[in-house]
Amino acid sequence: MTEPAARPASRWPDLRKRALSALLLGPAALLCIWLGAEAWTALMAAAVALLAWEWVRLCGFSSKRLPGMVVPVTVLLAGVLAVGGAWIWAFAVLALGFLGLWAVTEPPRLRRAMPGFWLAFGVLYIGLAGVSLIHLRGDEVAGLRNVIFLFLIVWSSDIGAYLAGRALGGPKLAPAVSPNKTWSGAAGGLVSAMAVGAVSAYVMEPASVPFVRVLLIAAILGLLSQVGDLFESWIKRRFNVKDSSALIPGHGGLLDRLDGVISAAPAAALLGVLLGPGEALWR
Repeated sequence: MTEPAARPASRWPDLRKRALSALLLGPAALLCIWLGAEAWTALMAAAVALLAWEWVRLCGFSSKRLPGMVVPVTVLLAGVLAVGGAWIWAFAVLALGFLGLWAVTEPPRLRRAMPGFWLAFGVLYIGLAGVSLIHLRGDEVAGLRNVIFLFLIVWSSDIGAYLAGRALGGPKLAPAVSPNKTWSGAAGGLVSAMAVGAVSAYVMEPASVPFVRVLLIAAILGLLSQVGDLFESWIKRRFNVKDSSALIPGHGGLLDRLDGVISAAPAAALLGVLLGPGEALWR
């Protein structure tokens, strides 16, 4: 008697999980963006606290005792300073927190393994993203548009990369870091980010949208989002973990879901500073 043929593996094994996590996180983020800077800041405080907890855990430390607790305390302090408008002090706290924590946890004779460096790096990695997102939404004129623009680009880059990669397959992008990612997926994510960026800019400001500029900005933010995704995969492989936590049932933690935003937000905030208050990022 012949054995029944094995069912082919699905191309979309985690589509349901991705959809459920998007339905949970997306509306909450959009609601707080819409409600204003205060609601957004409260959400950012909760998010960076959870992200810092996941990062400390990922690096093999505990946020309940030293030195691990320095990471959430430092990023939250920087966030408080940012809310108060003390941007220079916020960045100074992040820089000093990173350098001080690295020096204390990893003396020169132990720096071959570098666990202390990666623990300290979380101060910059999470802190810069949190401060950047607070800064973007804090602009009374363009804050709402700019944060929505950023999130739509990051989300569309992730979705486009996933759909194109699964549908088209092809050569692997970085098999040693993330075996499932393909060049077709990277291209699909880039095209999706540019298309959604252009459409969203036109919807929010239909009078005069510089399409070449908006496509360039969307491409840069989309590429940074994909770099963040790859970095998150690399750091998890380095510490030999599958997910950053089990905070989102069946789909890992916040770091797994927000890696693209964490990487793209500082660039968006810097662009906002260069353009000046009240200016849309695509201007």
